[in-house]
Amino acid sequence: MNDAMTERCALCGRSVPLTRHHLIPKTLHRKPRYRKRFGRDYLNTAVLWICRPCHSHVHRTLDERELADGYADREALLAHPDIRAFADWLGTKPDGFVPKRQARRRRG
Repeated sequence: MNDAMTERCALCGRSVPLTRHHLIPKTLHRKPRYRKRFGRDYLNTAVLWICRPCHSHVHRTLDERELADGYADREALLAHPDIRAFADWLGTKPDGFVPKRQARRRRG
């Protein structure tokens, strides 16, 4: 959970270009609730290197408060059934595979 970049996506395990996913979304870093709960150092260093398709799926599936409140580490993300299913499915595809874009989740 540090800023050191890895070779493979932390969710699907494929060797592809990676993006930095902040485990606590940056828009929440100034909120007292999250500063008190996690501390400044954790907020700034808690990142997960994941591929663009996994990153997009995480943000389609969970909103920022859901991510911060219940999915602030790799294990918690993979415990979510939709994210686990997507990562398992994507992990079976070749490294260059890019899934078709899915529609955003509807709220409410």
